[in-house]
Amino acid sequence: MNKPELCPACGARNDCTLADPRSADQACWCYSVSIDPRVLQALPPELRNAACLCPRCAQVDAQLQAAAPAVE
Repeated sequence: MNKPELCPACGARNDCTLADPRSADQACWCYSVSIDPRVLQALPPELRNAACLCPRCAQVDAQLQAAAPAVE
């Protein structure tokens, strides 16, 4: 059984804001990236649409880093 706050692929925290009642009114990080459909298709059917992938499994770490504001 998968928990909504865990990645269905690896079991790590997925940082999904929608899975946390304290931040459920905020858009999830996954709304700001493009996830290759092949990544989602690689999941077993029973795990698709069950919970957000983590950024690593979604293969979007570089996109998130590029979008992060520069820290001075």
